[in-house]
Amino acid sequence: MKKPVHLAVYDTLADWETGHATAHLRNGRFHREPGGYEIVTVGPSTEPITTMGGQRVLPDLALDALTPAGSAMLILPGAGLWDTGDDLAPFARKAREFLDAGVPVAAICGATAGLAREGLLDDRDHTSAVVQYLEAQAGYAGAERYLDEDAVLGGDLVTAGPTEPVAFAREIFRRLDVYRPEVLDAWFRLFARSDASAYEVLMSA
Repeated sequence: MKKPVHLAVYDTLADWETGHATAHLRNGRFHREPGGYEIVTVGPSTEPITTMGGQRVLPDLALDALTPAGSAMLILPGAGLWDTGDDLAPFARKAREFLDAGVPVAAICGATAGLAREGLLDDRDHTSAVVQYLEAQAGYAGAERYLDEDAVLGGDLVTAGPTEPVAFAREIFRRLDVYRPEVLDAWFRLFARSDASAYEVLMSA
């Protein structure tokens, strides 16, 4: 049995940033191994949250009940709250628990700032919106490991900026070894570039 993938949810969550990843992890189509991943939402509590787009989400699990041993990956979306205080700092601390245990974490947009403040980007290759955004975060000392790329897989950590949800998903799939290399390449070409030649590759998978 595959362990579930945990998706963090909190007020002001950026709706567009994780949909490609969670939908294609869950449906299992083209996966190396049969069956998709269960996607379990994790909130600050089990009280409803409201996304940036106004959708209300009822978390499956409260953050304090989440353990790395029970998870395949923790995905941290961006949110306005990452930039307005420390409300989401517990999620960055949970990311440290995951990385210390060798369980992967994926962070996009504002979540990269939270990880920067937690010191989790100082010794890992990473990216974000722009390096200046991370340099504005207290305690960040990882500029030498910053890569100006659409998304970066640095060991157990996936990072991306807010305009790269498809590349973010691609690196999540790469870390979880979801697709064979040629299928991963075709998936990205189709969803990021509307490359019709990729369709045949996916259909043959």
